[in-house]
Order: sequence, then structure tokens, then C-alpha cells
Amino acid sequence: MVPQKGNTPETVRHVSAGGVVIRWTDGRLHAALVGRETPERWEIPKGTPLERETIEDAAVREVGEETGLRVRIIEPLDQIAYWFSVRGVRHRKTVYFFLMEAVGGDTANHDWEHDFAEWFPVDEALRRISFPNEVALVQEAAAQARTPPPRAPVPARVRES
Repeated sequence: MVPQKGNTPETVRHVSAGGVVIRWTDGRLHAALVGRETPERWEIPKGTPLERETIEDAAVREVGEETGLRVRIIEPLDQIAYWFSVRGVRHRKTVYFFLMEAVGGDTANHDWEHDFAEWFPVDEALRRISFPNEVALVQEAAAQARTPPPRAPVPARVRES
């Protein structure tokens, strides 16, 4: 948080980081979302960097904690910025997002911040996400991950001599 003063009301700037985690299953692209039961709300995992933590490291850590997955960054996605006010102080929050892939872990091991962490086919994830700006990010991620990764070649049968 960085407060700024001047002739205008005090403004505090916040930064968060997160990611759209994808995987291909049976030729279909899936995205991992985190959710709350009451009120029902599904979203992209994200959170606040620790002191001296890079945005990328924060995104990997926060996504890992909130989903229970081990992830790696593929590439940056867009960012979301918004304003809110608390007790006369203006706040501007910028959330940096990354396209990520799961390299291990299990959604059953998600942290306490959310009631659920689950994989959804992208079309279903788009219907479930509660915030329109996050829907756009999952659409962007899906467009960037258009084709499944190539399968490892099947070894040719070795001739015996």
C-alpha cells in the first residue's frame, strides 16, 4: 500500500497477483477456480504479495495456496484495476494475472480462504465466474491456449536383428 497526498483525498494503492490455471483433459481445456459457498461465488485465485516478493512469485504462491495446486507461469495475461473507498480514503487496486499450468498438487489441499477449489471445463467456468472482468481473463487464457500440447510420439517398434 502506498498512500498519496495532495489537494485530492488520500489515495492508497494496492497490488495483487493471481492466475488462470489450465490443463487439458481428454482434449478439453479446463480452468481451476476457487469458490465460496455463501453467498455462492466463483473466481480466479489471487492474493497480495509478501514484502519483497515479486509479482510473479506472489502469483505462484497465492494460486498454489488457494487451489492446492503446484503451478508454473506460462505467460502474462491482462490486469484488472479498480477503485473503492473506505472511510473517506480512496483505494486503487491493480491485480496482475498470469496464464498458468498445473504441474502437480491436488485441489483437495486448498487453503482456508475458500470453501472450494475445483476444475471446470472452460465453458462451464465462464458460466460460473462471478465477476465479468474475470470472465474476460479466462476467455483470454483460453484463446492463448487454443490447442492441446502435442502428445509424446509413440516409439516405433524396434527391429530385432
